[in-house]
Amino acid sequence: MIRVEVDAPHAGARLDRLVAGVEGVGSRTVAARLVEEGRVLVDGEARHRAFRVLPGMTVEVDVPDPARALPEPDASVPFAILYQDEHVLVVDKPAGVVTHPSPGSRDGTLVHGLLAQQVAGGDDPLRPGIVHRLDRDTSGLLVVARTDEAHRALGRLLRRRAIEREYLSLVHGRPPARAGRIEAPIGRDPGHRTRMAVDGVSARPAVTHFELEEAVPGFTLLRLRLETGRTHQIRVHLEAIGHPVVGDRVYAPESAERFGLHRQFLHAARLAFPHPVTGEQLELESPLPDDLAAALELARARR
Repeated sequence: MIRVEVDAPHAGARLDRLVAGVEGVGSRTVAARLVEEGRVLVDGEARHRAFRVLPGMTVEVDVPDPARALPEPDASVPFAILYQDEHVLVVDKPAGVVTHPSPGSRDGTLVHGLLAQQVAGGDDPLRPGIVHRLDRDTSGLLVVARTDEAHRALGRLLRRRAIEREYLSLVHGRPPARAGRIEAPIGRDPGHRTRMAVDGVSARPAVTHFELEEAVPGFTLLRLRLETGRTHQIRVHLEAIGHPVVGDRVYAPESAERFGLHRQFLHAARLAFPHPVTGEQLELESPLPDDLAAALELARARR
């Protein structure tokens, strides 16, 4: 942990710009990710990356360990490749695999498995090629860059919301409408640093669209589309409207291991986007993995 006392010359500076100058960080991209992950505190509190610091404030930064800056390839990490060319990969990540290294997950991440596939791009050596991510216990599709050019182009597509990301989720109860839009800002839960919350610390705008895929007794299978991509967005939004994800140990702990599940019923089922170099429209789909398909069958059988 590095501690920085804000002095007069840095008065009014953005937090991410200040953190980027800390030894071992090196760029605003990495700084922004550290802030987003809750690894930067201002006077003991998490703040948004655009927060303006003032003289006398103390900024604490959990800097990545330089010894871990270059992950070693690990061929044992499980994932499937659904599409590949010299520019991009589309992979199907199983539940239980973390997308990239983090303080709590140093080894065995998807990035470790992808390193043999010549992934590249971005400023963070711990996240080569990574443009978006899935939670550890969320399965499904991710697009990954293999070049700096592709990474920059995919980032632009993501910011323009030109990458369609659809999920399937079994939730408690029945939403009042067959389709809808959830718009509620998400930030870090002030009482639990591992949780996110509507209107939490440094909340940022978040929008999730949903539509009814299938009604089963007491539960609903929803198809969800992300308009933004905040941490735990779908899980937080569904819990906020009273229909939490089945099996979510964080936001619906009473439903843990429901229908034999050992993780949340959330699967990234469809990914569609224009190819970042050729412009060709790509569309990939992933069926429900076996554990979620079995849970859905059990839910259907309820009377």
